Amino acid sequence: MTDDADGGSWVSLFSGGKDSSWALYRALERGLPVERLVTVHPEGDSYMYHVPATRLAGLAAESVGIPLVEVEPDDFGAGETTDSGAQGDAELEPLEAALRELDPDLPGGLAGVTAGAVESEYQTSRIEAMAERLDAEVFAPLWQRDPRELADAMLDAGFEIRIIRVAAGGLDESWLGRTLDADALDELETLNERYGVHILGEGGEFETVVTDGPHMERAIELESETEWDGTRGTLRIEDAWLA
Repeated sequence: MTDDADGGSWVSLFSGGKDSSWALYRALERGLPVERLVTVHPEGDSYMYHVPATRLAGLAAESVGIPLVEVEPDDFGAGETTDSGAQGDAELEPLEAALRELDPDLPGGLAGVTAGAVESEYQTSRIEAMAERLDAEVFAPLWQRDPRELADAMLDAGFEIRIIRVAAGGLDESWLGRTLDADALDELETLNERYGVHILGEGGEFETVVTDGPHMERAIELESETEWDGTRGTLRIEDAWLA
């Protein structure tokens, strides 16, 4: 992985969640010429991609002021796979195809991609291999950083983060729709010690959406309802708009 590349345009691999949003923000802060955001909308479960509420990425892109490219693959069938390695490789194919198609439309061609990986070698190794095939760099400012320090940095920068899915011991229905603030982080540290819950949800314990930040002109407002089955749940977005 690298922190920079000479010439060309950058593309942000973007879901609207906190990690990809932070990678985008840090790239913009660094002055990398991010010309497109790319969002993959998985039909079902996915090994490689953030799944819930990716449709909000369009509002986020409008607020950030960077055009969005949306990739609509068929259902990956992740729930039925027996080979996670082959599954991850297959899930990356539509993204790689979209980036290849995008390359000639970008000023100077594709120089690099931003990625929000923190600790997942599974995802990161595949993104790096894809970038190498595309002759592009990878900017991954979250990689191997301390989770609490990263979370604090997001809050200090002015990120407003909402939890939209939970699936782990200790995370009950009250966490759905909750703002990830300092108190929530303190509680997550306790849950990390007790249950092993990752403070940034890196193991899929929870998913988020960024509703405001310093890189956004307008905040995203949500109208939602909770869906809870007793052990896990999702914040179902009924409506969303820019303030």
